Amino acid sequence: MVNALKTRERIIITSLELFNNEGEPNVTTVDIANELDISPGNLYYHFKGKEIIIEEIFSRFEKSITEILSAQLDDKVDIEDSWFYLFVVFEEIFAYRFFYYNLTDIMQRYDNINKKFKRIIKLKLSTANTILHKLTQASMLSISEDDIEVLANNIVLVLTYWASYTRLQKQLADDEAMHSGVFQVMSLVAPHLAEGRQGFYEECRRLYQHVLNDRVL
Repeated sequence: MVNALKTRERIIITSLELFNNEGEPNVTTVDIANELDISPGNLYYHFKGKEIIIEEIFSRFEKSITEILSAQLDDKVDIEDSWFYLFVVFEEIFAYRFFYYNLTDIMQRYDNINKKFKRIIKLKLSTANTILHKLTQASMLSISEDDIEVLANNIVLVLTYWASYTRLQKQLADDEAMHSGVFQVMSLVAPHLAEGRQGFYEECRRLYQHVLNDRVL
């Protein structure tokens, strides 16, 4: 039983790595079996096809991202806290980035995942609205109610499509793309920062530039 559980976990971990690196449509169960150095029959014993593997991986992603987005936020949220929180969200997205690389196709092929992913998007939007309202109440942002709704939607757009966008550009490594996503969201927020708070955005800019400079070096 222990060995069976170990093999099953190895299949999940290896499949996720291959899907992320090669793209889910380009990976077959034979590829997964070869990477693990097991027979296709052994893989089939644990998972009756690639679809079952994908659904298992999505269940894990759904659980972890839901826990992050549903976490109880402190009443006093500041810009720095929000910045760190963005990193946590982006880290989780990039850990399961193949869903975002191939989002439309996967949603069409997996109706069950489609419904669950729509719930995740709604939760992203709800969380973004909550944080923006808390920042406004704490005088960190100067923004109208209508603009909060617009900004929240733009943030969710970046969270949902940034991985795919940077992959199409093929200019950034995955960790760099994650940093660029955080910076992009902060760029959306920057025009609404209250007086005296703009300095933090400049710190974010310098950090992102440092990441890019390290890549060049």
